Amino acid sequence: MTVEKLGTYLSENGENIREQLRTRKYKPQPVRRVEIPKPDGGIRNLGVPTVVDRFVQQAVAQVLTPIFEEQFHDHSYGFRPNRCAQQAVLKALEMMNDGHSWIVDIDLAKFFDTVDHDKLMTIFGRTIKDGDVISVVRKFLVSGVMIDDEYEDTIFGTPQGGNISPLLANIMLNELDKELEARGLGFVRYADDLIIMVGSRQAAERVMKSVPRFIEVKLGLKVNAEKSKVDKPNGTKYLGFGFYFDSFARGYKARPHPKAVAKFKAQMKKLTRRSWGVSNSYKVQKLNQLIRGWINYFKIGSMKGLCERLDSNIRYRLRMCIWKHWKTPKNRAKNLMKLGIPAWSAWKTAYLHGYANPARCWDVHQAISNKRLAEFGLISMLDYYTKRCVTC
Repeated sequence: MTVEKLGTYLSENGENIREQLRTRKYKPQPVRRVEIPKPDGGIRNLGVPTVVDRFVQQAVAQVLTPIFEEQFHDHSYGFRPNRCAQQAVLKALEMMNDGHSWIVDIDLAKFFDTVDHDKLMTIFGRTIKDGDVISVVRKFLVSGVMIDDEYEDTIFGTPQGGNISPLLANIMLNELDKELEARGLGFVRYADDLIIMVGSRQAAERVMKSVPRFIEVKLGLKVNAEKSKVDKPNGTKYLGFGFYFDSFARGYKARPHPKAVAKFKAQMKKLTRRSWGVSNSYKVQKLNQLIRGWINYFKIGSMKGLCERLDSNIRYRLRMCIWKHWKTPKNRAKNLMKLGIPAWSAWKTAYLHGYANPARCWDVHQAISNKRLAEFGLISMLDYYTKRCVTC
């Protein structure tokens, strides 16, 4: 069923669904398995519920969220109302600059796939006493998964992709938050992305030994020992951000991590492929979407110089796209002259081979200037960042 058909379906079957929920006869359908490639080469398993199950999950989540919000730790930022990843990074910076300059980065291995149902429901039942609600939540956990056309039981895990899964994840990991607070440790958590900040290497090594033990024994989760590490802030990647020490400001600051920059460049290159058979105006439209999204996420970081370099690279690649679009030397010379280049120079440039050299030459820079690209609709990363950044 598509989302568009849900309204009609509910008007005809809504009362029946309510009655099934009241009498504990509601049976969720298996989720559909979707595999998403990870940047590091692994696979993230998503479980997509049916439209009706998503609707019911959302209804349950909207009632439960305010109840559990009162219990959640203040340093937990993932999948919570009025909270975001940038707040988590700013809190981490605050702790780093308060003397907690050793980082314990604990990686939970396939968290959403390894949640122990009994442990989760025991924690859930401490707060929620209504048997009907407990029943429907457990049914969502054990509804199974369809892999291609084959059904498979879900003995562990909470399907990543369901409306209620983020809430259930926070309910489970709130136990870890309480343990860390009881130990007097400074930490920041965004869903299953956790960093603990302490004042010395010795303390960090002790935490690295004891906290994973609690996670595995008490919560029944798995810690990825290979990806977990102890490091200084400048060796840490958290939520796409890297950290560095600013000697002038005498404190740590955040900026996009090199891996995040590399991912942006890969996306940008994909959108500026000369072989992509779309108009240059469409390429600019897609580039602007990429730029806005990237800057809006990383705007709390320091990256003026990075934006200048990326701007230059984007314009260079767009000039190559435009040069190819002009196709023949005759048409290239005509367009260069139309844009103010003297005839003798325009004809000389028009016969340059390839695309890279013409895109770098003075005539093409003058004809397809930064100003003209802006008039064509291209957003400047630097200008957009300067208007929105927190650190400027």
